[in-house]
Amino acid sequence: MTLSFIELGISQERAELLEKMGFTAPTNIQTQAIPQLLAGRDVVGQSQTGTGKTAAFSLPILERLDVNQRGVQALVLTPTRELAIQVHDAVSQFIGNSGLRALAIYGGQSIDRQIMQLKRGVHVVVGTPGRVIDLLERGSLKLDQVKWFVLDEADEMLSMGFIDDVERILSQAPQERQTALFSATMPPSIRMLVNKFLRSPVTVTVEQPKAAPNKINQVAYLIPRHWTKAKALQPILEMEDPETALIFVRTRRTAAELTNQLQAAGHSVDEYHGDLSQQARERLLTRFRNRQVRWVVATDIAARGLDVDQLSHVINYDLPDSVETYVHRIGRTGRAGKEGTAITLVQPFERRKQQVFERHIRQSWQLLSIPTRAQIEARHINKLQEQVREALTGERLASFLPIVSELIEQYDAHAIAAAALQLAYDETRPAWLSSEVEVPEEVPVAKPKIVKRREFSGDRNRSWNKSDANNGDEGRSTPKPKLRSGRREAPVSANQKLGSSTARESAS
Repeated sequence: MTLSFIELGISQERAELLEKMGFTAPTNIQTQAIPQLLAGRDVVGQSQTGTGKTAAFSLPILERLDVNQRGVQALVLTPTRELAIQVHDAVSQFIGNSGLRALAIYGGQSIDRQIMQLKRGVHVVVGTPGRVIDLLERGSLKLDQVKWFVLDEADEMLSMGFIDDVERILSQAPQERQTALFSATMPPSIRMLVNKFLRSPVTVTVEQPKAAPNKINQVAYLIPRHWTKAKALQPILEMEDPETALIFVRTRRTAAELTNQLQAAGHSVDEYHGDLSQQARERLLTRFRNRQVRWVVATDIAARGLDVDQLSHVINYDLPDSVETYVHRIGRTGRAGKEGTAITLVQPFERRKQQVFERHIRQSWQLLSIPTRAQIEARHINKLQEQVREALTGERLASFLPIVSELIEQYDAHAIAAAALQLAYDETRPAWLSSEVEVPEEVPVAKPKIVKRREFSGDRNRSWNKSDANNGDEGRSTPKPKLRSGRREAPVSANQKLGSSTARESAS
């Protein structure tokens, strides 16, 4: 039987607030973590994003905060600004009218404004390691009254190189405190952190199913040999025509280049990565949520905290390194009972990696070839036909009947209708299909040849190494010069730079 929030120890007033917010029953991790935190125990929580861990650690903390004490009593560390904002917004909702105050501190926002808010008195601070250290050094943030310390997404802090900063902050917090650490994975460095800074912690674990949600239609487009991903993406987008989409790439450089290419083709798209200022990120988020931008090209780290309701498509321009990241990516669509589509671009040398992903998630992807010109034109004509059917029942139809009556005296009615359709089609026909752009009538089907040096061991517990995604030659027969790093890479022409692998560049 599922316990209620009140039975877990949450106050009646806050439970009623949660019910108004739509939280009718606790999740698995909330059921496990809330009683332990309320009992004063340190907690280690292993769970993926989306399991309800923000409420799991914030609700018991809010129950114990002293509204009359002006100093910072709880500190939550997050790896990115987006996640800091997301956690802060959730905590602020859980606070309700209790009089408690929460503050998000992160780079990209005026530090003077954050200092002023700290002086006014804040009970909960949610921040990124860099800005927290900056404020500590200035003496504006004091941890002497901190009773609760939370590390959220600890493994991401490790991968982003923040562990030393985290240890530095933890060392300045009072010894007599309660600590909670949440992480999707538990690498040795995180275990060492737990052993060093947590006191006899209780471990709560939520097994994240490896299988992807059933509401998501998973499609893989096979990239022909000698084709770049940039060249293949254009006809895919014309064929799929996503209403809203997140396009995941590996690096910020690829995000910028791909965005420029799609914008030049006339698409409503923008980029989202670590080089953007916080103001630019927030402005883009608002435009995306208001459907002023249809597609966003993003890196994985930057996209944490980027949640959009009713996202129709997720596109894996670059395959991620682990199946967990893949499931996390595509889980952004197909929410709230809606159907979604996950599209992955697969190059010949990535076929084995694709098969490993399929085994892990226990679902087969629908394998498709790059759409041809004829297929795309047929789709646009069908779309035009649907629009004509809608117009025939519209109120504005009567306004154009006099024009038809005049023309019908000289021309056949069918010819008039066909001419009108031709004008409408030419107006909406994508530039990619124009005769000025070189587009093959038929696209060769990718039939990859598995080479021994690219064989994957099949170890289901091993994350895919980034270098595995960079060793493919895209089927070229030209000699491959050795690079200083020891990798072999095909020569890249000026027209293929966008589609070439940029995995050597550090990810956002």
